[in-house]
Amino acid sequence: MTARVGVITFPGTLDDRDTQRAVRIAGLEPVPLWHRDKDLKQVDAVVLPGGFSYGDYLRAGAISRFSPVMETVIDQAKAGMPVLGICNGFQVLTETHLLPGAMLRNNHLHFICRDQKLRVENAATAWTADYAAGQEISVPLKNIDGRYVADEHTLDELEAEGRVVFRYLDGNPNGSLRDIAGVTNAAGNVVGLMPHPEHAVEPNVGTGRTDGLGFFTSLLKKLVNA
Repeated sequence: MTARVGVITFPGTLDDRDTQRAVRIAGLEPVPLWHRDKDLKQVDAVVLPGGFSYGDYLRAGAISRFSPVMETVIDQAKAGMPVLGICNGFQVLTETHLLPGAMLRNNHLHFICRDQKLRVENAATAWTADYAAGQEISVPLKNIDGRYVADEHTLDELEAEGRVVFRYLDGNPNGSLRDIAGVTNAAGNVVGLMPHPEHAVEPNVGTGRTDGLGFFTSLLKKLVNA
């Protein structure tokens, strides 16, 4: 039986269909989920894709955090379900406190859209096992509220526990503290990052790079071997 991955759509979500396609390319079954529904339709994992949920009013991800679907996602994530937050999804995960820290406006105050080089710092999460620690990958980045911040104690704790999953290379694009591009929870099942791996999964689309496919093949192997 094919593992099922829920992809949540909020009002303002942009990348749900691209994420569903990436899930399908990796050999998983994408399951569309609507933000108003608490039922996760018996999925094995969940992705919160990018976009501007609720127009990023109040604060990026702050309103989506209270969507009915997130009540179930929070409970399931705490029980061990793999959850990935991409860009706006990462912002939502920080608002729910499934991941530490917060996302602020880019330090240059401009929207940025470019291919971004990353270093994989943690290859032991549910979403990164198909990479090697220290591996360098390149995936698209597009955001205006992408500056990752946290207090010094939290940052030191993330570093000490190996919970920084990705770090920006060749220049920090948004002022994120310690060049952090993505983090994980202590259990390694919840991961959030600002760059968009779902846009780098096909050799004949965009830049032709497939560096992002490993997120989804990592999940496939975890679910198949569970």
